Amino acid sequence: MKLLSVNIGRRAAVAYTSAPSGLTGIDKRPVAEPVHVSAPGPGGGSGLAGDEIADPRHHGGDDQAVYAYAREDLDAWERELGRPLADGVFGENLTTAGVDVNGARIGERRRIGGGPLLEVTSGRVPCRTFQGRLGETGWMKRFTRRGVTGAYPRVLEPGVIRAGDPVEVVHRPEHGITAALQFRAVTTERELLPRLLEAGDALHAEAAEKARAYVARHGSGVS
Repeated sequence: MKLLSVNIGRRAAVAYTSAPSGLTGIDKRPVAEPVHVSAPGPGGGSGLAGDEIADPRHHGGDDQAVYAYAREDLDAWERELGRPLADGVFGENLTTAGVDVNGARIGERRRIGGGPLLEVTSGRVPCRTFQGRLGETGWMKRFTRRGVTGAYPRVLEPGVIRAGDPVEVVHRPEHGITAALQFRAVTTERELLPRLLEAGDALHAEAAEKARAYVARHGSGVS
């Protein structure tokens, strides 16, 4: 398991973003130099030095400090879409090889090289900016149906990463709440929301809030 690339982006004006500023940092490009990773704080921002977030309402912050996507999943999308997809094209900071990103459990901890310790919090919900970036009609629905979401981790310990670094799982929770299941629960299968609470404090704060609200309205039974 390793990093294929570390990708950062600068804010730029585009016609397709829903951000009030008209800017987006989704255009991530691989960098050759080492990048420092740290918790950005609850107010937004990226966990990667030099990576810019244009819409802190929905991006960045401690629970979404980093976004990881598997090269194997990009390759599958390449075959389906019939076009090349470069590392970083989904706005991911980390493009991985040999890593089960979607199957990572909420609270799973991974060490990158001798650097940062990351903890998985959730999957990625697509937005209009993502659809505009890909230029594919109906992309948000297509991405949601497939459920190959990638994962957001928070940064528990800071450090420096670079392309080629190994990725090591150092803690895997006993529960079965994966990034992919969390994604399905908050999008297409809301009856799964109560199960998310099994992940405890590691769960993304917004997902935990949705799960608790669902239980308050409907009870904790899962069909």
